[in-house]
Amino acid sequence: MPSYHYASKAELKEAIHASYLLLDSEYKEVDENQKDIRISEVDKTPAEIIAYQLGWLHLVMSWDRDEKEGKPVIMPAPNYKWNRLGELYQSFYKTYTHHSLRELRQLFKLTEQKWLDWIDTLSHEELFTQGVHKWTGSNPKWPMARWIHINSVAPFKTFRAKIRKWKKYNALH
Repeated sequence: MPSYHYASKAELKEAIHASYLLLDSEYKEVDENQKDIRISEVDKTPAEIIAYQLGWLHLVMSWDRDEKEGKPVIMPAPNYKWNRLGELYQSFYKTYTHHSLRELRQLFKLTEQKWLDWIDTLSHEELFTQGVHKWTGSNPKWPMARWIHINSVAPFKTFRAKIRKWKKYNALH
């Protein structure tokens, strides 16, 4: 069974929160003055990793909010295309560039809680049945739980490995 299948809303939320806590804990050893250091082995700086997550978490919740408000859902975002996501990522980095690492971590904590609260508003059918919401039935056609997984649990784990690699590199240099 693929990793994005969850038996319940509670199981999904537990996976999100556990992955978030592990990722955030990696930042305890990153100094404020290192937040924008880029290394060749990792494609994002520590600050960009959090900005990326903040951007995607807010964006996915906005798709659901827009649909519920009867607005057109523009995916991935107005003025951005799926085949040019690098430009979207740059907009995330620009949005959060003025924040300290401490502030970014606090925003991430608050946004992860907002993400979990949003999931609480969704029914089992909304989460696990593909097509209940129009925005989940575009291309690709995934149930909402998969969209949630690929924008939280999966990148939280991937970015944890990247931060660990970043820290190891910086410890050696």
